[in-house]
Amino acid sequence: MDLELAGKRALVTGGSRGIGKAIARVLAGEGARVAIAARDADRLAGAASDIEAATGRPATTVQFEAGDDDSVRNMVAAAAEALGGLDILVNNAAQPGGTAPPNLAAVTSTDFSTDMNVKAMGYLRCAQQAAPLMAANGWGRIVNIGGLTAYTTASMLSSMRVIAVASLTKNLADQLGSAGITVNLVHPGTTRTEQISAERAALATGNVIGRLVDAEEVAWLVAFLCSPKSAAITGESIGCGGGIRGSIRY
Repeated sequence: MDLELAGKRALVTGGSRGIGKAIARVLAGEGARVAIAARDADRLAGAASDIEAATGRPATTVQFEAGDDDSVRNMVAAAAEALGGLDILVNNAAQPGGTAPPNLAAVTSTDFSTDMNVKAMGYLRCAQQAAPLMAANGWGRIVNIGGLTAYTTASMLSSMRVIAVASLTKNLADQLGSAGITVNLVHPGTTRTEQISAERAALATGNVIGRLVDAEEVAWLVAFLCSPKSAAITGESIGCGGGIRGSIRY
């Protein structure tokens, strides 16, 4: 299937490693012009090199802090300038797995505010800057990366921040649909990336399919949601963790 992504201009935050890097690689492989944004300059450079080696296409890199208004504003502007505009935003930058354990007594107001500021508010900041650029062209795609903790109690702060992103996603979808912009949310579970040890990968098979989902499998779902082919899908939350056993959602 041709996803019709050739020439589309895509920004992937948290694109220096893991799922974000896989998404950027797949989008570039489909012909999109890609910018990746993250905090660490060395990781960004390494990811850009890997993406070009895998796809033959360069990736623009931009450093930023998702928790800072000015940094996000400057990052989106820099990415749009380098790409010649912006059609696609994939929001993926966040604190890995939440910053605090699920124990009630261990959670602090600092843990909560950091998690929410970087992920939920960070996604909102990026959307605020990217949406007007898309609306000006009458077309756009925003895909937010959440997590299956939206459906479980495994981590209190992780669940709270992902549920906030789900609410953000639907609100954005309703507000931006008339401008030709769709907004969707993908919930990965534990995913095989370069950061997952072989031991952890071997243990993480409690899903329906009985194996760990690979980052590239998540990336292909995201790529479809970024494409013109997905025009009828917006405001939706889609699990991508191999299936939660015993869970019914409707």
